[in-house]
Amino acid sequence: MKKHVVFFEAVGGTDKGRDGHRRDTMPMMDYLKKMGWHAEVVQLTDALLKDGEKTKEIYEYVQKVADAYVSRVNPGNLKEEKLYFDLLRKLCDNGVIGMPHPDAMIGYGAKDALTKLADTELVPDDTYAYYDPAEAKRIGVAWGDQHDLKKTFPKTLAKGERVLKQNRGSTGEGIWHVQLEEPLPAGVSEVPLNAKIKCIEAVDNHVEHRQLGEFMDFCEKYLVGDNGMLVDMTFLPRIKEGEIRILMLYKHPIYVVHKKPAEGADAFSATLFSGAKYRYDKPEQWDDLVHYFLRQLPHIQTKLGNYDLPLIWTADFILDTDENGKDKYILGEINCSCVGFTTPIEFLDKTARKVANTIIDIVEDKLS
Repeated sequence: MKKHVVFFEAVGGTDKGRDGHRRDTMPMMDYLKKMGWHAEVVQLTDALLKDGEKTKEIYEYVQKVADAYVSRVNPGNLKEEKLYFDLLRKLCDNGVIGMPHPDAMIGYGAKDALTKLADTELVPDDTYAYYDPAEAKRIGVAWGDQHDLKKTFPKTLAKGERVLKQNRGSTGEGIWHVQLEEPLPAGVSEVPLNAKIKCIEAVDNHVEHRQLGEFMDFCEKYLVGDNGMLVDMTFLPRIKEGEIRILMLYKHPIYVVHKKPAEGADAFSATLFSGAKYRYDKPEQWDDLVHYFLRQLPHIQTKLGNYDLPLIWTADFILDTDENGKDKYILGEINCSCVGFTTPIEFLDKTARKVANTIIDIVEDKLS
């Protein structure tokens, strides 16, 4: 055991402090050093990743000195994400412990994780992922009507209000609540392309009135390129009561964030940018939800590729009502792409200490 951990960061981005690093990276490293470990940051740029010789130098250095890496790169801060994942994958293949493995980042971080869990009690079974045919082929998805936006979405919308979520973006961009302006005639199971729809985007809860066909044409931009995708799931009106986020450290909940959308008839976004109010609770305050989620971890791990759980990740839930009128929780999203824990500020030091201890525990367990 080398007792050495490398933290990967991207140069630049709005997630950095005045020192050029993420605000949660240095506290984690400081605690590792207090416990007698070496910890350092390796900063990456797109130019560096495209330079084969420099990438090789980084690989050889990290593979030589480090027991593990921790990825602290926000999506979008590196355009050459595939090259970054290739680097991480090569390190994992050659003995460096990945926190997380790049394929776990893809599996847990992509919105179509929901469709892979649609045959569990976590996610409604009428949840679909739409792709561009070329993207479906690239990632090995068997093409069919259920993956074709224009063939399936008119049918799902006929059943009731829906939410479309793009795979990329942040702060609610490209997440649309879609509903019909007028109800369909009895017996109609597919919405016509000229039907008028009301579309509300989560980024700021603004409303647009469009026709279905034109809106689907507009949404095709979300399907283009690597990791292009839209997830289609039923709209849960109890989102107005708030989204509940569990912040996980490996297998253990750290705290729960209750994110209540802004007041207003159309507001459904749970992002701070849109005016949602956040409350930070202890896991014990959401005991039923937390225990329910922890019981599901083996299923989640199996369905999402059997990789180790990410080091720091989140699961977002929305309240629904079962057939007996009792509360139930629906999984709305999983995120492991550089989840931060800089708010609330009073949790930062305590959480950083827990993260450092968990990193050491994982390395010692893997190498014992």
